[in-house]
Amino acid sequence: MTGSLPLRPRLRALRPEAFGADPSGARLERILRSPNFADGVFQNPVGARTRPSGSMAEFARIYFHKEQRVRRNPAAPIPVYPTTLAELAKPPVSGLRLTWMGHSSVLAEIDGRRILFDPVWGERCSPFPFAGPKRLHPVPVPLASLGDVDVVVISHDHYDHLDLPTIKALAGTDTIFAVPLGVGAHLERWGVPAGRLRELDWNESIEVAGLTLTATPARHFCGRGLRNQQFTLWASWVVAGEEHRIFHSGDTGYFPGFLEIGAEHGPFDATMIQIGAYSEYWPDIHMTPEEGMRAHLDLQGGAARGVMLPIHWGTFNLAPHPWDEPGEGTVAAAEAAGAAIALPVPGEPFEPGAADAPDAAWWRPFAVAGPAPSAPVGVPSLGEAAAVVAPATVVPADVGSTEAGSGEPEAVGS
Repeated sequence: MTGSLPLRPRLRALRPEAFGADPSGARLERILRSPNFADGVFQNPVGARTRPSGSMAEFARIYFHKEQRVRRNPAAPIPVYPTTLAELAKPPVSGLRLTWMGHSSVLAEIDGRRILFDPVWGERCSPFPFAGPKRLHPVPVPLASLGDVDVVVISHDHYDHLDLPTIKALAGTDTIFAVPLGVGAHLERWGVPAGRLRELDWNESIEVAGLTLTATPARHFCGRGLRNQQFTLWASWVVAGEEHRIFHSGDTGYFPGFLEIGAEHGPFDATMIQIGAYSEYWPDIHMTPEEGMRAHLDLQGGAARGVMLPIHWGTFNLAPHPWDEPGEGTVAAAEAAGAAIALPVPGEPFEPGAADAPDAAWWRPFAVAGPAPSAPVGVPSLGEAAAVVAPATVVPADVGSTEAGSGEPEAVGS
């Protein structure tokens, strides 16, 4: 086996709690049997490089460029919608309602059940409370005010999708956690009982509270500690109820598998698609808005149907592109495709397909005026990497995973 070996017991005991835990025992045996695990690591559906191209000197020059630094933050505080428990307690008329809480966190109410995708209520997406990307807007609603949740769904174990304080708070509820294979080791260390964990490999399904949840492929990577072992899987997710179907992309680069997912599980009433933190330096593991729209159309069998909710943007500063650029790019891509998109303020509930679904570019009054940066953008993001950082500094830390078939080391980057 060519992947990184688990840490020795003494070193494992010294590892910060936020780094989580290594899979072991029956969990590790299941990972080793997975058809998606080969040469000591989980493999992507198509080759994907996570090591940024170019030199760190070039990264630093771009990252600290004055104009670009200004444009990576809003010119004024971003608004949030004051969601209330009473409002969320009122059943959606159509049977389907989505509430984007910022970044990739979405509360989905579908056919009488409630699912919380990638909940991150922490102030920073980082293993440390004093460093790392900080919120650009407050949490729209306290976690305790959401009410009961039937299922918490996690796409992968990066810090901006799997948040230690949020999971510890949810561990005290009765909710079920649906996670990709191996991620359950982190949750068990943080107090989630094994009996409430459902770990899935790609294309496996479970039934929870009358819903069918299926882990579907994604093109990304994993890692929380000082080494990226590729011992936990990443996934997109399909949720099907009696009347509605929805899709959450997690983090992913574009790949032809969206067509297969759509043919097998679609079409969807709504898709939640990652459209932020992209860069030409890591084109394989995140999508641009144009690629996100292409994925949405693939999932819908090539037709401009359903509603796309853009996610993974506007909450954390994870890449040097202007903070509002993903929103503008999504608007342009939707207009070109003739597709319906939803543009809620963080915390604003909406019913996909409803006449009053939000579609205004709410971010424009808060954007920094000026021409778009001409220099290429892209640095590794702490929010998704197992990186050691100081404020406003990004340092890729891990080397350990390899591109499928390449034998070349990759750094944990984004």
